[in-house]
Amino acid sequence: MEIKLFFSTWLLLLKFSLVFVATAVPPSFAQEAEDLKIVNYIAYSESLASSGQPSKGALEGLARVGVERVVYLAFRDHDTALLDEDRVVRDLGMQFVHIPVIWEAPTVADFEMFSAVMQQAEGINTLVHCQVNWRASSFVFLYRVIVQGVPMDDAVLALNSIWTPSASWREFVVTLPDAHNLDPDCEFCAALQGG
Repeated sequence: MEIKLFFSTWLLLLKFSLVFVATAVPPSFAQEAEDLKIVNYIAYSESLASSGQPSKGALEGLARVGVERVVYLAFRDHDTALLDEDRVVRDLGMQFVHIPVIWEAPTVADFEMFSAVMQQAEGINTLVHCQVNWRASSFVFLYRVIVQGVPMDDAVLALNSIWTPSASWREFVVTLPDAHNLDPDCEFCAALQGG
């Protein structure tokens, strides 16, 4: 009887501890940022998300929920760009990295620079964005596949949830993994290559 009471008490304490731990762990920025109403926002992990152009208010919200780095992949002269985004982001205590990628002609050098930036502090809470999350989701797709080793079939689901890449972008997102000796053997990649 004492053993049964001991185990019952132990199980009850264990359940309480698990509930406490589950509620004590704060949600990731990626989950909390979903409430900020940012265009085409998508979280890939607890520390990586991409989106379209966030407003100044959304950047303030991102800082509150723990974003540490903002990577911007478009040009500041776009009509929906936040002209003083670099200053806003820095004033909020986040890192700001600007890699202007030409829409019609993304390059391997652009991706290599992006990849180097991402690897400088892998795992810090990062938002990658452009104007509508087409450049950003494509670069994150490539980063996840080439650097993080995420299977293409998994990574492409996230990419396709944002957009279906145009001809120049399809070529870019298929040939770059191939150049890194990754077999673009997925349903998406076969369709891109005309298969």
